[in-house]
Amino acid sequence: MKTVTGTFDVKMLPSPPPVEGEFVRLSLDKTFAGALAGTSRVEMMASNNGTNASGGYVALERFTGKLEGRSGSFTMQHSGIMSPGSMEIKVVLTPGSGTGELEDISGTLEIRKEGKQHFYALHYEVPAKQ
Repeated sequence: MKTVTGTFDVKMLPSPPPVEGEFVRLSLDKTFAGALAGTSRVEMMASNNGTNASGGYVALERFTGKLEGRSGSFTMQHSGIMSPGSMEIKVVLTPGSGTGELEDISGTLEIRKEGKQHFYALHYEVPAKQ
C-alpha cells in the first residue's frame, strides 16, 4: 500500500430544508490538491440537521482527476459518527469503481480537519496490468 497526503476544499451545495425527524440530504463539491488532484461530488445523508453536535452520516463520493500522475476516477464510500469532541469517519474506495489508469484501485482515505482546513491521507494500491 502506498500513502499520499494533501488538502481538500469543501463547497456545500444548496439543499432542501430539513424536515423535523427526517434524514438530512446534502450535496458537496470537493477540490483536492497534492498527489491526489481533481474534483469530486459527494451525496450525503445525515441523521441530524446540524443543530445537534452528535449524529451519523453515510455518503458516496465520486472522484475524477489524477493520482500521482495517473488519470481516472473512483468512488469512495463514507460512514461517520460524530459527538462533542470526537469524530470517527471510515472511508473505503469502492471495489470495482476505478476507471482509466485507476482501474482496480483499492484502499482507504483518512480525513482530518484543523480549523477550516481539511487534510487527507490516501492509502491505496493499483495493481500493475498483466
